Amino acid sequence: MTRHFIDLADIGADGLRLMLEAARTRKIDRKGYPKGKADDDAPLAGHALAMVFEKNSTRTRVSFDMAMRQLGGTPIVMDAGSMQLGRGETIADTARVLSRYVDAIMIRTDDHQKIVDLAEYAGVPVINGLTDQSHPCQIMADLLTVLEHKGRIEGLTWAWLGDGNNVLHSIVEAGSLLGFPVRIGCPEGYDPDPAVIAAARARGGEVLLSRDPAEVVAGADVIVTDTWISMGQAHAETKLAAMQPFQVNEALMARAASDAVFLHCLPAHRGEEVVDAVMDGPQSLIWDEAENRLHAQKAVLLWCLGKLG
Repeated sequence: MTRHFIDLADIGADGLRLMLEAARTRKIDRKGYPKGKADDDAPLAGHALAMVFEKNSTRTRVSFDMAMRQLGGTPIVMDAGSMQLGRGETIADTARVLSRYVDAIMIRTDDHQKIVDLAEYAGVPVINGLTDQSHPCQIMADLLTVLEHKGRIEGLTWAWLGDGNNVLHSIVEAGSLLGFPVRIGCPEGYDPDPAVIAAARARGGEVLLSRDPAEVVAGADVIVTDTWISMGQAHAETKLAAMQPFQVNEALMARAASDAVFLHCLPAHRGEEVVDAVMDGPQSLIWDEAENRLHAQKAVLLWCLGKLG
């Protein structure tokens, strides 16, 4: 069976733990190497990855490109605007064609249904580089970062502040699989998808939704936020005003656990969802988090291509 990486809930706890351990081990094993040097075993030598971008990208583009290079494989970057996909070719036909050329496909797109359709018609693994519904690769990096700095994931309380978006959906899924409670602070009208919350609770996940940011962060171990205005959305003043009480600032961080850490998937709108003092402060792990996109995605690629488990 083809292993797709679309949503964390589809993978299961054992698969996530396997990938996290592989990511951590590989990161340690190549310490001191030039970044362009392949891993000693080059496990994906001879393999090629098509990377399809329908949305702008810095971290996803560079981290997947370098992930394939470090694993010994070949990355192929494709922008939808320069593909036939951008001129009306169907997702199904694109999937069938790319499957004849490459060993896996990563896509960063808007509509989640596109990746579902791509996986249905592709004969190779499909990886979710981001959709409007979820961002599993980012959360794999977040989990790896917390594991490195805290030594564990299970039982730590994660507090989310801001928009109920795709990043939050993947955090909620991860929490229900790996045993950490998730508290969500967002203004009315900007809640996460209730189906995602219901599914997580059905798996035994502990999810709290609150309008009180102080309640959400109280004693929390991991504080997470994201941009309030997502890519492609208008810079809506109404939304910004509603989100303002949920800004991650020094006062809110002081309510968290004394050793709490701060995460942000980037890019950040400094002064909106988070202040500089937190972004650049001693509790911030954002640069480790960004680097770990590379290491986590190497493990995702190995898992999808049958090199793990």
